[in-house]
Amino acid sequence: MVYEERNAWASLIVSVIGVSVYVVLVLQQAGGGPLADVDWVPLMLWTIGAGIVGGIVISIAWGIVAGMHDPDGVGKSDQRDRDIADMSTRVGQAFMVIAGLGVIVLCAFEADWFWIANTMFFGFALSSIIGGVASVIAYRRGLV
Repeated sequence: MVYEERNAWASLIVSVIGVSVYVVLVLQQAGGGPLADVDWVPLMLWTIGAGIVGGIVISIAWGIVAGMHDPDGVGKSDQRDRDIADMSTRVGQAFMVIAGLGVIVLCAFEADWFWIANTMFFGFALSSIIGGVASVIAYRRGLV
């Protein structure tokens, strides 16, 4: 597995776990009440921060293990890696645009900040997850 593919997997794993943890924490804090009453800011910030740190730690640890097995191929990338990264970025950006439009609509209707922020948060998360899935599929099946 090449460096870029390992990073795609690490990002995908962290994104799925992070979103799942965030949803569980928000639902627990709501306790059956209105979601908009949840103190979501610290939960979201800690989830984002932990996701960034977790992605870096997993990527480094996985790189160390991979380096022990194949020292020559640890950090190398080629044109195929760049093409896959470009494709997965385009796929992920589509979901960012959809989330951005959703945020504009929510702002137009003066929705609660909880819904606006979470629409953007889940847009980022969905962008990362779908882009990661596209990247992993491209590494496994090729770009065609």
